[in-house]
Amino acid sequence: MAGNNPVFSRIEKQMHQQGYAGFGRQNPPNPQAGLPPNASPQDLDEMYRRQSAGPLQTGRVTFDDVVMKTLGLFALVLASAGVAWVLTRDIPTLLFPIWIGGMLLGLGVGLAIAFMKKVSVPLILLYSVLEGAFVGAFSQVMEQRFPGIVTTAVLATLATFAGMLLGYKVGLIRVTSRSRRIFGMAIMGYLLFSLVNVVALFAGWTSGWGFGGSGLLGIGISILGVGLAAYSLAIDFDSIDQAVRAQVPEKYSWLLAHGLIVSLVWLYIEILRLLARIRN
Repeated sequence: MAGNNPVFSRIEKQMHQQGYAGFGRQNPPNPQAGLPPNASPQDLDEMYRRQSAGPLQTGRVTFDDVVMKTLGLFALVLASAGVAWVLTRDIPTLLFPIWIGGMLLGLGVGLAIAFMKKVSVPLILLYSVLEGAFVGAFSQVMEQRFPGIVTTAVLATLATFAGMLLGYKVGLIRVTSRSRRIFGMAIMGYLLFSLVNVVALFAGWTSGWGFGGSGLLGIGISILGVGLAAYSLAIDFDSIDQAVRAQVPEKYSWLLAHGLIVSLVWLYIEILRLLARIRN
């Protein structure tokens, strides 16, 4: 069920071990559980009339909770990106340190979040700040080379996000165990290609955008990247739905929101690269 989404794979594994609803066997219900001793008929009638506790009251993940945390993290990314944008514009010498520092430090924190056994909210917040710094500096570089490209990329990213959400909700875009496996293999291949591309650039074997350049091959590679990033949003939507149905603990809403932010930033970067290659 978890497919290749590392966030939800981690949730599923822990839920199997702890026996939460929707994962593994459950103990048979005890109709007497929770009843006070020597309860009178009036007490039982009052308990029966009480409103049932919802997911929020029982400390479980809710869709609204994930949305609010996602909006909070997104605002943090935007604020950090805005600061980086202004700093790199006014002090050009800071461009490279913020760009590379945000990318490498963000990668390290992201790996720590993925492999830690506990949900670390401070690390998730720190990742959003670092990711925003990287996005702001990278956007400044692209805007200087191709004026107006950042606005186009932002609008395209938001439109793609809305389209993927609508397509998922109405059933046009489906996420299955098979599609998760295919997506996992595709993303591993794309990651390996990206690492080789970076090594080739630093070694001087290629220049500009690396393999494919700004030709049809390069544009095709960028289209593939945009497609993978867009489908990762559908994976995230499905993971959130499964987490809500399985009534996982509320703390995992931070991880789900973090995963959504990672996919959204990835989509923006891929769209920005695609537009730059086309305009180049």
